Amino acid sequence: MEAPLRPRSEADVLQAVMAVLADRLPAGWTTRLREGEMIPDHRSDALLAVTAPDGTSVTLALAVKQLVEGRDVAAMRDQLERFVQHVPGVRGVVVARYLSPPVRKRLSDAGLSYADATGNVLLNVSSPGLYIADRGADRDPWRGPGRPRGTLKGTPAAKVVRALLDYDRSWAIRELVDVAGVSTGSTYRVIEFLQGEELAIRDDSGATVVPDWVALLRRWSGDYGFVRDNHVTRWIAPRGLADLVKRAAGSPVQYAVTGTLAAAEWAAYAPARSAMIYTTDVDQAVRLWGLRSADAGANVMLAKPDSDVVFTRTLTTVSDLTIAAPTQVAVDLMTGPGRSPSEAEELIEWMNLNESTWRR
Repeated sequence: MEAPLRPRSEADVLQAVMAVLADRLPAGWTTRLREGEMIPDHRSDALLAVTAPDGTSVTLALAVKQLVEGRDVAAMRDQLERFVQHVPGVRGVVVARYLSPPVRKRLSDAGLSYADATGNVLLNVSSPGLYIADRGADRDPWRGPGRPRGTLKGTPAAKVVRALLDYDRSWAIRELVDVAGVSTGSTYRVIEFLQGEELAIRDDSGATVVPDWVALLRRWSGDYGFVRDNHVTRWIAPRGLADLVKRAAGSPVQYAVTGTLAAAEWAAYAPARSAMIYTTDVDQAVRLWGLRSADAGANVMLAKPDSDVVFTRTLTTVSDLTIAAPTQVAVDLMTGPGRSPSEAEELIEWMNLNESTWRR
C-alpha cells in the first residue's frame, strides 16, 4: 500500500494527526481545534478541545514537530510541563509526522501522550476518561535517501556498534572508521542515528563518546538477533556438550562459541543445556565435531553469520576454545531462546563490575 502524501509543514502534520485522532475517537466524542496560546516563555503549538458525549471535556496542548528524536524528548516534556503548569486542566501531547519505536517508548516512559501521522497513538486522559492506544508504522514511510538510518540493522551498523562497545574511548570519526572497518559515510550515518537516540554524544573536543554502553547494547539487541540475522541449523552432540567442547578446541574450522558456553568464562549462570556457535563452514564443523542432524531434541545451534563482525576480537580460553567477545555474547544471549535473556542479565552485571578487564 502506498504511503500517504508526506506532510510538508507542521501545519500539514497537525492536519494529518487530527484526522488520525478523529478516526480513533469513540462514537459521540468531538474535537475543536484552536491556535496555540503564548504565555511568556511558555507555549503550545495548538490547543485541541476534546468533548465526551456527556459534555465534559479536556483541552490538549499539542507540541507539533516534523520528527522527534530521542534527544528531543526531555525538552518537549519540559516545554509541555511549563505550559500545563500555567494552564490548569490541560494535557500535553507530542504530535509528529513520524515517531520511531524507541522514541515512542521514551515518550511513554516520560509520561507523555503522543500521536503521529502514520497512526501511532497513545492518549491517556483521566477526566473525561479517554484512553486510545494504536499502532501505525514502525518505519518512517517518508524517509528519503541520505537521511540518517532508522535502525542498527546490517553489517556496517554492527561493526560500528561493536567498536563503540568494545573500546572505552573518545572517537574521532577517522579513527572509528579504521577500527570498525566500514566506510566513512556508513560511520557518519550510524553515529548520527545514535546521537539522535542520545546513545552517543560529542564531548567538548568534538569527539564521539558513548555515555552508557549498556543502553547501546540493549538498543542494538532490538535490531540484531542470533537466530533472525544468521542462517541457523540445529544439531545433536551425541556425547554431550563437554565432548563437543573438547572436539571444538583447537579445531581448524573458523568458529566462535557464544551463548551460555561462552558466558561461563566470565559469569557462570547455570550448566549449559545447549550450545550456540558461529562458524563459516557448517559441513566441516559437523564432521569434525561428530554432530548429527536433529529434527527434535537438538542441543547445538550452528550459525553461519552474514557478517564477519562476530569473529572480531574473539578470545581463546585456557582449554583452547575460541569464544566470541563479551559484547557479542551478551547481545546473542539477549536475543536467544529459553533462559538466555536471564543469562544475559547475569553477564551484563559481570561486565559492569569488571569493565576494565574487557573494555579496552
